[in-house]
Amino acid sequence: MRKLLFYIFALSICVAYAYPDTALQRKKRTHTDERIVLKHADNLRFSESEMNGAQRLSGNVVLSHAGMVMHCDSAVLYNASQTFDAFGKVHIVQGDTLTLKGERLHYDGETQIAEMRKNVVMTHRKQVLRTDSLNYDRMYNVGYYFDGGELIDGDNILKSDWGEYHTDTRKATFNYNVQLTNPKFRLVTDTMHYNTINKWTEIVGKSNIYSGKDRIYTELAYYNTQTEKVRLLKNNALYNGTRTMKGDTVYYNKRTGVMEAFKNVSCVDVKNKNILTGDYAWYNENTGEAMATKHALARDFSQGKDTLFVHADTLRMYSYNLKTDSAYRVLHGYFHARAYRTDMQMVADSLVFTSKERKVTLYRDPIVWSDDRQIVGEEINAFLNDSTIDSIYVDRQALTIEKLDSVHYNQVASQQMRTYFNDKGEVVENQAIGNVMVVNYPLEKDSTILYQNYVETAKARMFMTNRKLTKIWAPASHGYFYPLGMAPSERTQLPGFAWFDYIRPLSPDDVFNWRGKKEGTALKPSIRRIAPLQKL
Repeated sequence: MRKLLFYIFALSICVAYAYPDTALQRKKRTHTDERIVLKHADNLRFSESEMNGAQRLSGNVVLSHAGMVMHCDSAVLYNASQTFDAFGKVHIVQGDTLTLKGERLHYDGETQIAEMRKNVVMTHRKQVLRTDSLNYDRMYNVGYYFDGGELIDGDNILKSDWGEYHTDTRKATFNYNVQLTNPKFRLVTDTMHYNTINKWTEIVGKSNIYSGKDRIYTELAYYNTQTEKVRLLKNNALYNGTRTMKGDTVYYNKRTGVMEAFKNVSCVDVKNKNILTGDYAWYNENTGEAMATKHALARDFSQGKDTLFVHADTLRMYSYNLKTDSAYRVLHGYFHARAYRTDMQMVADSLVFTSKERKVTLYRDPIVWSDDRQIVGEEINAFLNDSTIDSIYVDRQALTIEKLDSVHYNQVASQQMRTYFNDKGEVVENQAIGNVMVVNYPLEKDSTILYQNYVETAKARMFMTNRKLTKIWAPASHGYFYPLGMAPSERTQLPGFAWFDYIRPLSPDDVFNWRGKKEGTALKPSIRRIAPLQKL
């Protein structure tokens, strides 16, 4: 017997949790002593013995109770229990804001619950609720349906299997197969709380918001149907054509096209082949402008199979010629910029990458590495091919260093320098202009080093094959030939020489680890000429 009682109790608990929580379940009910009053009926039948004290009413029946007036074609009034059943064109009026219509009604005067059935329409101010089965609790001013229904609020139409509407707060709750539609969008979810006054909706569960070809996915969000502002709080994703934005928390304004995201943020552009991530991001879908900070990372895979990884304190991306075949992007990274690609690594205070020219420009103490080659200068421009470097141009204090072993380094210094690469990533030509100095260690056939060359000239062109210097051209120069180890130190290492292998990004993940230059190795400030003021 105890087991049976336990099973019955457990079953009752399960049944209780199977239905949405309503005002009827949450609040303790009170009762009223006010009786139902018959205001009018064309016909009345009463027989205490035949109908258990009930009155049968027909023809323009009007009943009232506690401020409510009910009209119908016919009714059965039970005075003892203070209940009645109404039939045919049932119409309830409560005050000047609420009407309830249907074809059948059961009303309990003690609990003040009206159970309306078939073709039910509840109208409250500007809101209209339609269903086939509606219970309205007058004591707590809430109507709820449980067999499918819809709430019409201006342009918003809300449908669900179960729903409730509070006439005092004008708030509604919908459960199971919930759908909100209006001319601008369609929202599908499992649970929704809706405020008809401020038009804010709370969305709970797996939800999708469709607007044209755009889609928003979330599992917890707040959406304003009037302003088209949305706050996404769980498992969020915004799909805009070929672009996707994700984040733990996302704020989105459909009218302005602006998205703001926090924590685990990613902006993916499949068409233009780039990804922007960070713990904070801002994006304008109308202009294509984006910004990321806090562990920001930009990945560009538009240049073939190799991906360019760029990190800086702040990354900003600008898009031009959107929705055209000539669209391109410009990425700005500033402070502590680091970049990695298999064939090239870069470090600078700031950088600019443009996909149109396939160019990366590095500013303020920049360094570029390619294989065993290191390039420094005041400003470096790297031009990229699909999977290799095309060329590198250095402006002011240019110095390229090629590491041969732990002791010997080929070096070229000048004011301007341009280096050209082949499709294997090997240097084929180096052009140097202005105060050119060259330190070179020719390799023998067996790759041994026997002597060192030192050259000074105004400009030079050097040609390489298989990493060996095959020809050098200079208009006027003077040079020195030294047996290995016999050159003076000032001609072994050019001014500004430093090997920055401890700074070099070693992997895509390493771009987040900033390592500055050692003291005394930064470039000297360059004084640039300023045009004299014109005298009028």
